[in-house]
Amino acid sequence: MTKTDPHSLAISPVTKLINAGIDRDKAHRSVMPPLYLSTNFSFESLDAKPDYDYARRNHPGRETLAGILADLEGGVGAVMTTSGLAALDLLWQDLGPNAHVIAPYDCYGGTQRLLNARHAQGLIRVSYVDMSDETAFDRLMDEKPKLVLIETPSNPLMRVYDLSMLIHKAHNAQALVAVDNTFLSPVLQNPIAFGADFVAHSTTKYINGHSDVIGGALVFAHQDHVEKYRWWANAVGSTQTAFDTYLTFRGVKTLFVRVHEQDQSARKIAAFLDDHKTVAKVHYPGLTSHPQHGLAKKQQKGFGGMMSFELKGGFDAVRSLCERIQLFTLAESLGGVESLIAHPATMTHAAMSPEALNLAGISPSLVRISTGLEDPQDLIKALDEALR
Repeated sequence: MTKTDPHSLAISPVTKLINAGIDRDKAHRSVMPPLYLSTNFSFESLDAKPDYDYARRNHPGRETLAGILADLEGGVGAVMTTSGLAALDLLWQDLGPNAHVIAPYDCYGGTQRLLNARHAQGLIRVSYVDMSDETAFDRLMDEKPKLVLIETPSNPLMRVYDLSMLIHKAHNAQALVAVDNTFLSPVLQNPIAFGADFVAHSTTKYINGHSDVIGGALVFAHQDHVEKYRWWANAVGSTQTAFDTYLTFRGVKTLFVRVHEQDQSARKIAAFLDDHKTVAKVHYPGLTSHPQHGLAKKQQKGFGGMMSFELKGGFDAVRSLCERIQLFTLAESLGGVESLIAHPATMTHAAMSPEALNLAGISPSLVRISTGLEDPQDLIKALDEALR
C-alpha cells in the first residue's frame, strides 16, 4: 500500500510535524526513521553515484530534519548545522570579501562576538544599529549593505522589532535579510511570511527542547540559496552529526505542545514579577506595559517563554536571588523543559564589552528566565520565596 504524504493533505502544522518522516522506511518498514551512523555509503559502480555518499555532505536523517524545519518556517529548504552560531556563520560565506552586514546593537552576546571576529578578519564589515530607530536604520540602508540580520525578540531585553518595515527597507536597498527566530520558534513567529530571505535557529533551544543537543539550522526562502549554502556547509564542515540529528528529530515532535505550555506559564510569571515590590522592571512583550506589546501581537502568535527583569537591589540582589532560588537552575541556554535563570552581563553576554553592554541596556541588575514545563504556580512560589 502506498502511503499518502501528510504534507499533501489539508491538515494543521501540528499534524504535519507529528507525521513527518513516519513510516517511510523502505528497507524494513520501521515506523520511526532509522538512525544511520555510517559515515559513508557505498557506490554500486563508478557510473552510478548514490543519493548519499559521505555523511558530512548529505545524510538521510539530516535531510528529513531539514525538511521538517523548512516546512515549519514556510521555506523551500534548510541546512542543519553543528550550532546556531555555525548557521549564522554560513550567512556571510557567499557575500564576498568585506561585505557590509547590519546587525542589532542588542543581539545575543555570542552573535556579537562572532560578528566582531569576522569583522576583524576582514570577511565582513559590521555596523550595529538600534532597529527601532528608523532614521539610524535608513542611514545605513543608504550605504547599500549586503545583509541585514534581525533578532526579534531581542536577547535578553525582549525588544520587538517591526519585521515588515525592516525587511521592506532592506529589500529596497537590495540587501538580503536573515532573522534569528530562536526565541519564538516557528510555532509563534514565521519571518519568511514577512519577506525574510533566511531564518536562523539555534536548534539547541526550543527546536530540540531537552538541553541535550547542540545544533543549528538555516532555513531558505529562495530555491537558489538551498544548494549554494548546503555546499558551503559541506565545504567548511559545519553540518550536524547523525546522532545529534536523531535526537533533534525526537525533540521537535513535541515542539507545539512545549512552546504553547511555556508561553502560557511565562505570562503568569511575568504578571507576578511585574507586581513584585523588589522588581524594578519586567521585559516581556506579553505585558500590556511593554513598549512593543501591540507590535508583538501583530507579528507573533504568542509571546514565548523567555523574559528578563531588573531588581531594585542591583547586582547584590541578583547574587542573593541566584543563590536562594529553587526549581530554576542557574545555567546558560534556554528553551528546554526545565526552567533556567541566568545573569546576562556575566554569563550569556559576557563576551560583550562594558561599553556594548551599557549601550544595549544590559545592566548588572538584569536577570533572564527561560520558563520550563513545571507547574507555573510552583515556579511563582519559588521566585516569591527567593525574592523576599
